[in-house]
Amino acid sequence: MEMKNIVLRIMFDGSDYHGWQIQKGDVTVAGTLEAALSQVCRHPVKLHGCGRTDAGVHAEIYCANFMTSSNIPPDRLPLAVNSLLPADISVQSAVDAPADFDANLSCIKKEYTYRIYNSKIRNPFYSKRVYFYPQTLDIDKMKDAARYFVGTHDFAAVRSVGTETKTTIRTVFWYDIENCGDLIEFRACADGFLYNMARAMAGTLLYVSEGKILPQELPTLLEQKDRRKTGPTVPPDGLYLTRIWYDGKIGENFKK
Repeated sequence: MEMKNIVLRIMFDGSDYHGWQIQKGDVTVAGTLEAALSQVCRHPVKLHGCGRTDAGVHAEIYCANFMTSSNIPPDRLPLAVNSLLPADISVQSAVDAPADFDANLSCIKKEYTYRIYNSKIRNPFYSKRVYFYPQTLDIDKMKDAARYFVGTHDFAAVRSVGTETKTTIRTVFWYDIENCGDLIEFRACADGFLYNMARAMAGTLLYVSEGKILPQELPTLLEQKDRRKTGPTVPPDGLYLTRIWYDGKIGENFKK
């Protein structure tokens, strides 16, 4: 029977999940999706995601692919699968892909956005969706420091020990900081992210704002590769996968 490679564009609120990756005994986004897809396709489904996300991390856009022998047209899959999914996960679209497409290996670059609610008084509507940080932030100082993240560097200093990787060298294409009232966004785009890298970078910039690290010290800290000398790994609540890039027709499906 002919197998087809199907690519899904997905959104999810990760608050109630133990990340994307299937883990024994934990409720995960991938596990929840695979169960629904297996019902619709009438055979066991194995999803390949564009990367791991930690427990509590969200995705405004996420890519996963799977092989299927089902004859259901891809454009009918989202409605069928969404009817079996909880409200905090949604399949936005499904398209046919070349047999060699892999959501992770074919990904060119990703953008993660870390959102902070910088106010003295918390907003209950942002609960589990942003990092509530009541101390006044120095935006200019953080912007000054963030530029040192841009480029090709060894990012071992902002990586938590967890998953094994061949190299800790990554290329960051931009690191922008924007604020709209009390909501502040750190946007980092790279060819790949190490375990907790996006959250550790954000925590390091908070240390810069607090005066615990000087902006001009960032290059030296990266060179020293010592995780103990950089900022904390901030909570997962404020982290979102916001953009992903692919070549060809698949890439068109992931343009905002």
